[in-house]
Amino acid sequence: MDKAEYIHVDRVSKTFETPLTSVVALNQITFMVARNEFVSIIGPSGCGKSTLLRLVAGLVSPSEGRITVGGRAPEESRRSREYGFVFQDPVMLPWRSVRDNVELALEVMEVEKAVRRQTAAEFIHLVGLAGFEEMRPGQLSGGMRQRAALARALTMKPQLLLMDEPFGALDEITRAQMNAELLNILAQQDLTVLLVTHSIEEAVFLSDRVVVLTPRPAEIREILEIDLPRPRHRSLKKSNLFFEYVSALRNALEFEQKPAAARM
Repeated sequence: MDKAEYIHVDRVSKTFETPLTSVVALNQITFMVARNEFVSIIGPSGCGKSTLLRLVAGLVSPSEGRITVGGRAPEESRRSREYGFVFQDPVMLPWRSVRDNVELALEVMEVEKAVRRQTAAEFIHLVGLAGFEEMRPGQLSGGMRQRAALARALTMKPQLLLMDEPFGALDEITRAQMNAELLNILAQQDLTVLLVTHSIEEAVFLSDRVVVLTPRPAEIREILEIDLPRPRHRSLKKSNLFFEYVSALRNALEFEQKPAAARM
């Protein structure tokens, strides 16, 4: 890998214990992410993609193995505000305006009001919400709420952006538009991105590499490098090379589910 290593997931397993049983979500996961790389995680529903993202975020701890972010434990990187988070549900406070929602993290950090306003204005403009600052979340479309959530995450000036199905609830046309605009936004930022998605086309269009997980207990089936030129435009999706990557990723995801007895 030409770029410097930033995230290192080393033989990580995660087991959830309950009073009656234990569930192995992830089994011996190993991969690396370079600085300023865009990596997507894709796999069957319920295979542990979001669990893996939470492990990298330091929100839960692995049962086995080790994760480092910038050479430090994830909890240390998170406490130093190295991360930005964007999830499928934007989780905006309905009584606050777009501006006030975007400023929220800075307000919690007790950043001076003038600095908060200036920073929020910068990122509201960057995500294309200039002119909507005074609107409430209930007055916005789903795509606009996600733009606001992205702006809020970027106000922290993170080095790592973690995204968990951020466009999963959007219609296909809006999702494609948000994908293209996300790349335009990221081109102006110095960011490493780790994205969880169910969309094959989204993973190919956005990513430098795609980590493909098997059904639970999730293992890495394949890591697919996406050698498509940047900057990427939506017209790229009509190219033969794009279709080849989509087909390769779809083939990697077509797991043959065997009965438990056959796997023993």
